[in-house]
Amino acid sequence: MPAHRTDGPLKGRGSFTNRASRFSAWQSEVFDDGWDSAEPPPQRLPTRILDDPSRSVVSWNTSPDIPFDRSVNPYKGCEHGCPYCYARPTHAYLDMSPGLDFETRVLAKRDAPALLRRTLAQRGYTPAPMALGANTDPYQPAERRLGITRGVLEVLAEARHPVVIVTKSALVERDLDILAEMAGRNLVSVHLSITTLDRDLGRRMEPRAAAPQRRLRTLTALTEAGIPAGVLFAPVIPALNDAEMESVLAQSSDAGAVSAAYVLLRLPREVEGLFTEWLEAHYPDRAAHVLSLVQQMRGGSSNDSRFGSRMRGTGAHADVIAARFRVAARRLGLDGGGPVLDCAAFRPPREDGQFDLFG
Repeated sequence: MPAHRTDGPLKGRGSFTNRASRFSAWQSEVFDDGWDSAEPPPQRLPTRILDDPSRSVVSWNTSPDIPFDRSVNPYKGCEHGCPYCYARPTHAYLDMSPGLDFETRVLAKRDAPALLRRTLAQRGYTPAPMALGANTDPYQPAERRLGITRGVLEVLAEARHPVVIVTKSALVERDLDILAEMAGRNLVSVHLSITTLDRDLGRRMEPRAAAPQRRLRTLTALTEAGIPAGVLFAPVIPALNDAEMESVLAQSSDAGAVSAAYVLLRLPREVEGLFTEWLEAHYPDRAAHVLSLVQQMRGGSSNDSRFGSRMRGTGAHADVIAARFRVAARRLGLDGGGPVLDCAAFRPPREDGQFDLFG
């Protein structure tokens, strides 16, 4: 897609720009030469689903800030279009823009179930909770017709492998049959990311994700199916959605959530420029204040990648947010951390899809 800046928000998209990847040898921009030859920016951009040729599907990490060391991401890029998404810079490694390309050129790992089966079948593999949706949403719109995430869950269920799911989508309800069976074996927990209860803010900030109230109904559906569900209030954006923390946790608790967590906004690499453009377009009256507060909690910068502080921030304002969360979570009974999933029931699958008779 050519580099351009739109005149304003595109319907269903969070980014305004499509600047080239920082690794690209060439940079381009739209220029009016006075001959009326410049193409006008598009008003709508369709989503293109591309094949991801990666030969592995499990990503490993050693970060002390997150409670898992492995994850599966069926998709690269995400149609939800959240302007704050920390995964946006990964599109630069694919020679695509972290802006509109990230939302409209989504790479799908169609062979993810087969690749996962191969990993779990390796001799010496030791099970531990697998995160599904740690980078981009496994239930974004493309999943409705591709079914890759469902295929991944089927492999995990066969192998009795524990999994933790994070999503903003009500599409997770499609897989209640698999999830309920896994929950009966203490193999799954699902966390709905709910960043606001304000429909207008939600529509602007997460243009293709489920509406906030729809996510609350999904929490209830999960709970009624016997699946332990939690709420993730992330990201916390000062002077934009932070005042909603207590109400989001309270309504999530009423909907059936049994645990809660939060993550403070951070703006790595290209995300800073993309989020700033979005903020200045939608909330020009408070943009400077929001960015100032972010920097106060990030040591004077817009991002802090250090372990121990990147999720929570530092300084007086960050301390207040942390204290508010602790009080609210304790009062609502959401401070227990969720279930400890069972790793002992794991049985390695055969690569041909069959289990050993006495496995």
